[in-house]
Amino acid sequence: MKFIENIDKERYENFVKNHKEKSHFLQSYAWGEFSKKEKKLIPHYVGLVDDNNNIQASALLLEKKLPFGYCYLYSPRGFVINFYDFKLLKVFTNYIKKFAKKRRAIFIKIDPDIIWHKENYLGEEIKLEKNPKLVYNELLKLGFKHLGFTKNFETMQPRYTFRIDMNESFDVLKNKFSKTTKQRINKAEKLETNVRIGTIEDIPTFSHLMDLTENRKDFVSHNLEYYKTLYEIYNKDNKMNLFIGSVNPKKIINIYENEKKEVEKELKEINKRESLSTSIKTKKNELDKRLDKLNSYIEEYQEALNKYQDEIILNGHVVMEYGDKAWVLYAGNHNILMDSYSNYKTYYEHIKYCYDKGIKIYDQFGTIGDLSKDNPRLGLHEFKKKFGGDYIEFMGEFDLITHKFMYFAFTKLVPIYRNVIKHRAKRRKKENND
Repeated sequence: MKFIENIDKERYENFVKNHKEKSHFLQSYAWGEFSKKEKKLIPHYVGLVDDNNNIQASALLLEKKLPFGYCYLYSPRGFVINFYDFKLLKVFTNYIKKFAKKRRAIFIKIDPDIIWHKENYLGEEIKLEKNPKLVYNELLKLGFKHLGFTKNFETMQPRYTFRIDMNESFDVLKNKFSKTTKQRINKAEKLETNVRIGTIEDIPTFSHLMDLTENRKDFVSHNLEYYKTLYEIYNKDNKMNLFIGSVNPKKIINIYENEKKEVEKELKEINKRESLSTSIKTKKNELDKRLDKLNSYIEEYQEALNKYQDEIILNGHVVMEYGDKAWVLYAGNHNILMDSYSNYKTYYEHIKYCYDKGIKIYDQFGTIGDLSKDNPRLGLHEFKKKFGGDYIEFMGEFDLITHKFMYFAFTKLVPIYRNVIKHRAKRRKKENND
């Protein structure tokens, strides 16, 4: 076996994209290019070849520069290797360790998407084909340090996600949607909400939607240039799809007005009666409530029409395609006209798109493991759960330490120092304000 550096793009992509177990867009050549331009990281495309010069393992290693000439290496969702081939894993790890020391890296971080636990949409445990504990123990033997079974978003990549296995008929996939989800998709279709695949011209609108979602959901989004760069780089050779969900207020007002006429007609017939049975009284109450709701909807959409325009973009979702997999990387949604359920329709359309394209795995890219009622992320979890995917827990992060003292300083002392500086700055700001 021979370790090689700087694998050329075509050769690297051919191996990673077609790898059965570990193909992932975060290990793509494009992700390295994007990380270099937008995150100022140095990408290294390394691998292991056999005697016939065929690649047997590879890794995108992202180098983050640190003070005093040090750095660390991160292989997002790496390595691209059969982790159950322990001999191959050991050889590759030893070469990676030598490479890291040559770069003065203090550690190498990996977070392979090896499934640790899996449940179906009914909450029933799915037996795994292979025992992940074997890989876990092997990584520990090779010197990796496991960073724990975290429950939220403490890690570089999420430890939990929902995945839809597309190797079934689309009707079977739809039947796994929750009853509420089906109803909301039907309503969105009734209101003629529109979903299209956008272009780079839609990126500013998408960025705005992400900002709105950030304010509402309390997470940190990226700036406009970040999304533009991602779109430009990733659409050279691969596919970053931007799904745009929108509504037409005029159309919806017309739909509600027609429904209102039907309700008023039924009420008029009921009011003609001299006496009403209990069942008719119940129906009248339901119609009165429906009429009030329709008037409220019409007023809401009229205000939106006056403020915006004929087409109002409410949703922007980024779906990354790579090989036979797809990931919903970002989802930005407006905070108005929620009753149109265009968000549900947008999700439905990119699930259907991926199915029609022959995608085998559709990954919603992140949820939580802490399902306590007071977890502020529980709403996100419950929303994604409604689409019937398998609930997946990954193994988590591992660090392979190559410089113990600097690793201790970086992971223990630097965070303490940063917190001290942060609190001092806050105190000074408060004193100045007083």
